Amino acid sequence: MRRAILAVIAGGVLVTSAACGDDAKNEDTAAPAVTTPAATTAAAPAVSASAPDFTADTVKVCERLDKVFTTEFGDFGEALGKMIAHKEAKETASADKAEKQAAAELKVIGTQIRKETADAPDPELQSVAATSAQRIEASAKDLGYIEDIKSTKDLDGSLQKQIAEWISPVAGYCGVKRAVETPSTAPSEPPVSAAPSAS
Repeated sequence: MRRAILAVIAGGVLVTSAACGDDAKNEDTAAPAVTTPAATTAAAPAVSASAPDFTADTVKVCERLDKVFTTEFGDFGEALGKMIAHKEAKETASADKAEKQAAAELKVIGTQIRKETADAPDPELQSVAATSAQRIEASAKDLGYIEDIKSTKDLDGSLQKQIAEWISPVAGYCGVKRAVETPSTAPSEPPVSAAPSAS
């Protein structure tokens, strides 16, 4: 999933950065959505006969989370693209504004994760989703890693690590549940789970 999200962010950054480079004063430039094919990962855990099975509901919630990640991280990527373009143009005030917009987009992601999992019957999904939301929201308050992004080259380094930290709890859990729900379509080797699902 984090590779898919990084691709979404990079797509938004590259398109927005290029557009801002052509017209650095235009703050309303939008990037098209970038989508990637769905894939799942992880081995199926043993399910206790006495424990309730939330797998089907959990998979549906995970599909909604995929859409949240794709859409909202795309908006985050657009804000980063504007920030990079303004930094490269030495437009400090505009770069600061775009940086704050990127932080605001992260807050939206955290809020959306909580919203999509609020009624999930699976308490473990609620727990891992809360962990991901907390990590994203904490990053929205501490802008150090955003400030360190000076060019698109920085996306594969610091940002990839940051995305993994943000989404690994919920992405890992969703990957396991999807493998349980559709074992015949689970890949033979473990790729990184990607978003969104077509359903």
